[in-house]
Amino acid sequence: MIMAIWLTENSKIIVQGITGSEGTKHGRRMLASGAQVVGGVNARKAGQTVDFDGTTLPVFGTVAEAITETGADVSVVFVPPKFTKDAVVEAIDAEIPLCVVITEGIPVHDTAYFWAYAESKGNKTRIIGPNCPGIASPGKSNAGIIPADITTPGRIGLVSKSGTLTYQMMYELRDFGFSTCVGIGGDPIIGTTHIDALQAFQDDPDTDAIVMIGEIGGDAEERAAAYIEQHVTKPVVGYVAGFTAPEGKTMGHAGAIVSGSAGTAQAKKEALEKVGVRVGKTPSETAVLMREIMKNR
Repeated sequence: MIMAIWLTENSKIIVQGITGSEGTKHGRRMLASGAQVVGGVNARKAGQTVDFDGTTLPVFGTVAEAITETGADVSVVFVPPKFTKDAVVEAIDAEIPLCVVITEGIPVHDTAYFWAYAESKGNKTRIIGPNCPGIASPGKSNAGIIPADITTPGRIGLVSKSGTLTYQMMYELRDFGFSTCVGIGGDPIIGTTHIDALQAFQDDPDTDAIVMIGEIGGDAEERAAAYIEQHVTKPVVGYVAGFTAPEGKTMGHAGAIVSGSAGTAQAKKEALEKVGVRVGKTPSETAVLMREIMKNR
């Protein structure tokens, strides 16, 4: 029995914004993957239902109502950026254990607000994201937009700032498989961090090794390296996106801003290697490093 972190086959998922185009599309995909999607939230369409290929799901007016009626413990947020703060605050007020915020383009001030709000309420709600692909525990559940058919269940844990690199790593290591894959997003302020995921994978008896994907900008990877040195005994391999990025230029992700040597891919690579993390120069090379570890287990 392979376990997972934060998202299991028993997780009951609601979709905030289930009647919008993204909520509908990915709600259908999550259901098709075997995830237990039990309903949705849209205050303007409360009492209606949505039909996904023969599965009829109720639409509730609030997250609290959805939890009461369905026992939901995960919310996936697919609402436009200007409404996201209110949607997440509502999820926090309802004390849903896990809130996965897919929406991109949320003002940093709004993210800072709901992150601080969750903390003020005792961190009863774990936030993943925003601007992230979500979380998938292959063969068990899928909350977000991660493709469900690109990998298999296994004993590798994956935490990544990049959505597309999450998918690539899952595919390249599909013969070994994953316990859980967490896309944390690349915004300057995010809920769940590399360190949170590293701690969870370290504590998970069914994760043997960890892949960590970072990117240029900020100091999250350096802080993760310090955490690994002190607290992680499982093998970790890493990749840092942005080795070829021009210095001083703001790149695609809002968090990927480099000034001087701080935040460069090279500086992050060195910080990780110093604590024993093997870092690939490309995603494929990183996958090869993980293969070597898994073959020797």
